[in-house]
Amino acid sequence: MAEEFLPAAELTASGRPVLKSGEVECSLLSAVDLLSEDNPTFPHFKSGLLILTTHRLLWLPPETTTRTETSAFVPLSAVQHIFSPMKSIKSMFHSPRIRFQVSATPEGRVAVSGGPKSVVITLIVRGKTDPDSFLGKFWDAWRGRAWEASGSESGSRSEDGAGSTSGSLALRAPVVGVAGILRKEQEMWESTDKSLQDAFQDLNALMSKAKEMVMLAEKMRLKLLSGSNNQTSGANDDEMGTKEEMQDWLLSVGIVSPVTKESAGALYHQQLSRQLADFVKIPLERAGGMINLIDIYCLFNRARGTELISPDDLLQACSLWEKFDVSVMLRKFDSGVMVIQSKTHSDEEVFARIKSLMMKPEALQNGISASDAAMTLGVAPAMAKEYLLAAEGKGLLCRDVSPDGFRFYINLFLELNSDDIYFVKDHSRYSTWIGAVSTR
Repeated sequence: MAEEFLPAAELTASGRPVLKSGEVECSLLSAVDLLSEDNPTFPHFKSGLLILTTHRLLWLPPETTTRTETSAFVPLSAVQHIFSPMKSIKSMFHSPRIRFQVSATPEGRVAVSGGPKSVVITLIVRGKTDPDSFLGKFWDAWRGRAWEASGSESGSRSEDGAGSTSGSLALRAPVVGVAGILRKEQEMWESTDKSLQDAFQDLNALMSKAKEMVMLAEKMRLKLLSGSNNQTSGANDDEMGTKEEMQDWLLSVGIVSPVTKESAGALYHQQLSRQLADFVKIPLERAGGMINLIDIYCLFNRARGTELISPDDLLQACSLWEKFDVSVMLRKFDSGVMVIQSKTHSDEEVFARIKSLMMKPEALQNGISASDAAMTLGVAPAMAKEYLLAAEGKGLLCRDVSPDGFRFYINLFLELNSDDIYFVKDHSRYSTWIGAVSTR
């Protein structure tokens, strides 16, 4: 029913929208109804999440429903007019409404490239958010027309700066007395204000260039992916390895549209949690299904570019995975070390690899350290130590603590036969010894 009027929106496994090339999120609203008051056959989307991007207006259903069937979007290219909000006494007692007009086909379906008919769509904001701020961003995104990929940024700022500089170079008659002191104070404040404006302009230029580099890296990664799919069977292994390494590097360069507090508002941690769940899939595959929380913090912040997050934000985002249907989870070891692992990850497979390592002659004689296990498992020594301690807790290993650190040995007590165990009591020292007679 919904797909007859609005195109369906593609979502990730965690429920985040799949953004197009160059598409960036602008704002989010919770508990929003989407309907057409003029067309009674138009479906009524109730109490969902509304996401405004530079290209589309996406509506995602609430958590209690199935997303893949009812998620939809309105392309901004189809918007013909945005109506100003009507202020009246009646509107003070009703939920805020945002109305806009879109082009449609004769059947009433929203048309991307224009249509003979027009449909007025109404957004009813029921959540505790600021609809006026959202409406302003809606206007900016529609007027920006980013979907046309104009990409031409003028250098008007530098020209304005040059004009103000030329005006400041004009000759002035000297003023003495109190007026001269006030004039000097005013000139000093004007100079300080100009310096601050120039500094912020440089910072904004740096952030805009960083976003351009992220978009460029995404385009290059997509080209490499399409090129790898078309490779012939006789391709050079070294060339393929170089392309895969380049692809991995570009993948970690940046996230095109990171979730920010400015765009998400009260839904910041919820949307950050979903975006993080999508991001950690590839690092988890490389790390064998488990990765340290500190490593993810560094990788995720590097991918976000200038939109850095705090450790508390990361921890809160990970803790929200329990409420969502995602394929990853936050795990805390007995030692306090926290890691992110896939739900399909099995400790038994890791324990089997550790046991095969322990059965080697050198390991049976001298034991192994966390560094030895790290080389075999392909993980960091800190993670390998947690695996070894977990195996010890299962009774598979024994630990020897010395000034050189921890050494782990295979637990041979499990192979002892209870019928061959005897006790010898030394009356002189009043101590009990346990021995075993070999059956071999």
